[in-house]
Amino acid sequence: MDYLKTVVPSQLMAERGSNLVVINPGSGNVRMGFASQDVPFNIPHCIARRNNPQEGEEPRFSVRDQMLNCHATSSQNVERESAYDIIAALMKIPFLDDEEMPSPNQPLPPKMGRVDGFSSQQNRDDIKFTWTDVTERIIKPSTSIDRSVYKDAEEDTPPSTSDDDNGHDFKENKYKEMIFGEDALKIPPSESYCLSRPIRRGHFNVSHDYSLHQVLEDLRTIWNWVLTEKLHINPRDRGLYSAILVLGETFDNREIKEMLSIVLNDLGFSTAVVHQEALAAAFGNGLSTACVVNIGAQVTQVVCVEDGVALPHTALALPYGGDDISRCLLWVQRRHRTWPNFQTDPVSKPIDLLILNKIKESYSQIKTGSIDAVALVHSYDNERSGGHQKTRLSALNVPPMGLLYPRVLVPEEYPPPPRSWFQDYDDMLEDTWQTSDGLYPSGNGGFGMWDSYPMFPTRLKKFENIGLVEAIISSVLSTGRVDLQRKLFCSIQLVGGAASTTGLAQVLEQRVRTKISANQSIEKVEVLQSRTYPLFVPWKGGVQTQYGIRANVLV
Repeated sequence: MDYLKTVVPSQLMAERGSNLVVINPGSGNVRMGFASQDVPFNIPHCIARRNNPQEGEEPRFSVRDQMLNCHATSSQNVERESAYDIIAALMKIPFLDDEEMPSPNQPLPPKMGRVDGFSSQQNRDDIKFTWTDVTERIIKPSTSIDRSVYKDAEEDTPPSTSDDDNGHDFKENKYKEMIFGEDALKIPPSESYCLSRPIRRGHFNVSHDYSLHQVLEDLRTIWNWVLTEKLHINPRDRGLYSAILVLGETFDNREIKEMLSIVLNDLGFSTAVVHQEALAAAFGNGLSTACVVNIGAQVTQVVCVEDGVALPHTALALPYGGDDISRCLLWVQRRHRTWPNFQTDPVSKPIDLLILNKIKESYSQIKTGSIDAVALVHSYDNERSGGHQKTRLSALNVPPMGLLYPRVLVPEEYPPPPRSWFQDYDDMLEDTWQTSDGLYPSGNGGFGMWDSYPMFPTRLKKFENIGLVEAIISSVLSTGRVDLQRKLFCSIQLVGGAASTTGLAQVLEQRVRTKISANQSIEKVEVLQSRTYPLFVPWKGGVQTQYGIRANVLV
């Protein structure tokens, strides 16, 4: 009898999981770990490289793709306020009719006042970050020449001499050339580093200021750092390991091939396979048929899975996610004049987005009625004199409702990268077909090795203004079969970081059930509870997909 059919899953993972690495890259974070682990490392998908400022130029922290970002227009703000009022009516909270934007000259927002006696229903730990130390101490051995120089000098001992090296070694401070993960997001603004995010809104972040070559180099460097520093896999031993890439449906075929090339050629894994994130998410919760709703940091994907096969014509991509909810939370607080008079800018200051994400995770929920909470908000305007202020956060149920009414999120403030460098109809969901030789020119970014590789035309639908309810209904009804539609409406699965928002599952059930037309013969709608933390379900499901049904293996 086939061994894989009789072995206990935990035994299989113990036997084979220690040399199998699962990589689940996203726009905001990359999840990576051994298949034998219960949970992966979840690390911000970014890298900061040190710049050498030119003569006369002050050192400062910068974000590589900052030029792509923009501010909401007046018409978008009108739409945002209109969407807020729609949500307010549903949540039974006050409208914005009588609200006024705070004056920039006001030292404190007028509605703030003292909150010492305010009794909040939620008690959370103080959300505070410390700036990253961008220097490291390098131990250098002293040569005989070095010691003779120090001996003749006015000072009897070399600088930074170690106490335990008997004078033979000395230490010096040196700037780190590269900083990764959360540390890269907390670099002080006066330090000369450039932060890069190789993936943006579900695609390679290629733009005029960020070349494809540099995107690929940053991906390779970040992944290599995680493998070396977190998983402790020596580069010389990588040939003993295999890799599973769990990739979202937004990635086109060309991007998938480049990531496979990094894993096999640059990182040195012996073998690698690719699994669709939606399919892995279904398997991660023990399902073979489901409507998978994956709410990422910057993109939300809806894909229907039937009997272990992702249905390509049901796939939808929505250009908003958890980061947009965090930006909306800041806008709501400023609109209610409850945010301290800090220069908070989550688009250009990564540490501000980091603290907003933490506040969102701690306090945001979907519940009828006024949802307030007291929080201690820290300022990161200046690393030498950052202040803090206790404030009462208001209308905390409005930002997560932006998943249903995305106009309140204004995702256009953080638009996707330009798409001119490749054809926008490549994706991993469709059956293979052979392209013409001239469609993807070789010699640019190492694509030559893929000239004869089969491509996958996409029908991934991308919508800007529809919410999760409409997306779920559209995706399920596009299957065209009533029996399958009934199964899918009873098997809606939420994954991703924002999927753990309190109250989201219940409001989705209610709104989907209400919006389904009466002639659809749908009797039940159910959002299934995740077996584990929703953020890690696709990562864990990648392993189960590998040892269960081997679906859509590209290598």
